[in-house]
Amino acid sequence: MLEIVFEHADWLVAVKPAGLNFHSEDGEAGFVAVLEKQLGIKLWPVHRLDKLTSGLLLVAKSKLSCSVLSELFSNRKVEKFYLAVCPSSMKKKQGLIKGDMAPARRGAFKLLKTTHNPAVTQFFSSSLKSGLRLCLLKPYTGKTHQLRVAMKSNGAPIVGDALYGADKAERLYLHSYVLGFEYDSQKYCFEKLPQANDLFDVKGVLEAQNWLEPWSLAWPVLSRN
Repeated sequence: MLEIVFEHADWLVAVKPAGLNFHSEDGEAGFVAVLEKQLGIKLWPVHRLDKLTSGLLLVAKSKLSCSVLSELFSNRKVEKFYLAVCPSSMKKKQGLIKGDMAPARRGAFKLLKTTHNPAVTQFFSSSLKSGLRLCLLKPYTGKTHQLRVAMKSNGAPIVGDALYGADKAERLYLHSYVLGFEYDSQKYCFEKLPQANDLFDVKGVLEAQNWLEPWSLAWPVLSRN
């Protein structure tokens, strides 16, 4: 069964495991279909995660609430924070990654030097273990593969991301960690650590870096250009 973190009268927040498609494909039930069957109700997707990514997802219980929540995302009124494990070969350890994205080969994307309609990602990183760093990522925009492309462009594709040149692993080490937003004049914030394993045993690093409340950090300044 999928884990439900919080259930509101109009929507709910649940955890998508890595490896589960968001939409149903080739006869295999996706995240939304599995959740609908589990709860016995119709659901409307508000945003999505790649198949390989785990973590928090917001799902609406009606077309009206879906419209309201989707508008929050469109107006960048939802705070999203992700965790990723990357090689320590990254060009910079924290800052801003910004650029237009364009299709590349095999369904991948690439980051361009132009900024006409850029993907924008703020990030911090900290040593996790030998040769690896834990990254705390804050996407300002919400483009397909944005975080995966950002870290690739930084010289450190996320561990397990074979599409972007990383060595194969048992999973893609990218996790939707925090969702925060206001709905009906009430503020909500949800956190979910990734399932701990050899690489994603990260609570100690989060505590040491004061990353347990990422919304309160002094994030790299967004460029006006």
